[in-house]
Amino acid sequence: MDETAALLAMAALAQGARLRIFRTLVGAGPAGMTPGDLAATLGVTASTLSFHLKELMHAGLVSQERDGRHLIYRPEIARMNGLLAYLTQHCCQGEDCGLTPVAAPQGRGCTTC
Repeated sequence: MDETAALLAMAALAQGARLRIFRTLVGAGPAGMTPGDLAATLGVTASTLSFHLKELMHAGLVSQERDGRHLIYRPEIARMNGLLAYLTQHCCQGEDCGLTPVAAPQGRGCTTC
């Protein structure tokens, strides 16, 4: 990931509703969610949700797939991991900084992360 892509992703996440939407989609994992389920879960209107999903898609953090009459939104885990890698690329000047990665809660490991 380059600086421009990182800035675009961070700008998309630098808004409360978009951050909540993205975190909810990450929680849903590869199965994704429909806009109706997202709106109900987060308590936002369809038009507000649509606006924010468009911004997240533009940043490459969310993808959209049509399943019959429904749209399914999914988190782009590889893009998220790319952003995290970019942010930590030069951590502690290449030395072990003693930080251990946060593990998923017991029994809920993500196979795509």
